[in-house]
Amino acid sequence: MIKARSLALALPAVLALLPATVAAQDLPANLVAAEIRGGWRTESGTQMAALHLTLAPGWKTYWRAPGEAGFPPQFDWSGSANIADATIHWPTPELFDLNGLRFAGYRDELVLPIEFRPAVADRPMSVSGRIDLGVCETVCVPVSFDVAADLDPAGGPDPMIRSALANQPEPAATAGLSRARCSVEPIRDGLRLTSELTMPQIGPEEFAVVELADRSIWVSQAETVRAGGDLVAVADLVPSNAAPFALDRSSVHITVFGGSGRAVDLQGCTG
Repeated sequence: MIKARSLALALPAVLALLPATVAAQDLPANLVAAEIRGGWRTESGTQMAALHLTLAPGWKTYWRAPGEAGFPPQFDWSGSANIADATIHWPTPELFDLNGLRFAGYRDELVLPIEFRPAVADRPMSVSGRIDLGVCETVCVPVSFDVAADLDPAGGPDPMIRSALANQPEPAATAGLSRARCSVEPIRDGLRLTSELTMPQIGPEEFAVVELADRSIWVSQAETVRAGGDLVAVADLVPSNAAPFALDRSSVHITVFGGSGRAVDLQGCTG
């Protein structure tokens, strides 16, 4: 394990968005602790590492799609050395309800596998990142911190990272998806997307989350219902100019949660 060389919470940003009834002393001293787990060098030459977050008891942080009122997590690795790109492997989150809104996230702890690809093979890699994310209990606040570590190519397999990698959503094909069809209609400020997924039921409280490759487009919480053998999810898509637009259906990413711990992941749909 490689400790983060620095962790600095941006408390002024936190306090600016807190309700008037919540003061600095109401926040736990150990709201977020972070470290980089160094991981191991893969056969393809990448480094499978992880961001390890420990939250104050009862606090939660958001998945990559935070919902209508959440804080999307953001990662800036531009200060790193010999890092060409980073691929995040998101473990399956839990579903939570907060003030009438549902969001996906992680409670108390998160091991987030991150696969770093070197710019030049067989040379040392060091990670220096700025992380911005939201954490919630009865209120939600944004936090920012820095992490840094040297990545050891001789590191061995990390059981915590392997467990997180094994806990990703199931591919749609293995879950029995036979058809993914999407239709769109213009609305005043964008598009309404209706997704029809022909697949076996995966739990008692199925819930679909719709994402687009273009993160600047706001996506509403999907209304999800069962219609025979189809799971139907309806979501509104609103771009920054608040107008209808041409949608590339291959950019549509849908994750279906079953309410029983199962989740299914699919990319793209047909017209």
